[in-house]
Amino acid sequence: MIIKGFKMKLHPGMEKEYEKRHNELWPEMKESIHKFGGHNYTIFLDEETLTLFGSIEIEDEELWKKQADDPINRKWWDYMAPVMETNPDNSPVSTDLHRVFHLD
Repeated sequence: MIIKGFKMKLHPGMEKEYEKRHNELWPEMKESIHKFGGHNYTIFLDEETLTLFGSIEIEDEELWKKQADDPINRKWWDYMAPVMETNPDNSPVSTDLHRVFHLD
């Protein structure tokens, strides 16, 4: 497994809505994450900066990249666009983070 870390950013005032939408994650979105090799997905929020920190284990980098074109994933991006910073295609503005430490 490959552990990926990344950050994203919420729009002000959207903290509760972001959490609500993830607590109600569509079953088909969960299936999409698993279908493209994603496991143990966690997102944390820094409430002071509205920065989201994500961590996910993936099976294969190339397989994971293919999820971007999955229709369910695209629908999720459209659904989430009003609450967070996005690119023109509604994908989240996301920055990969460099892992400096890991302990099993």
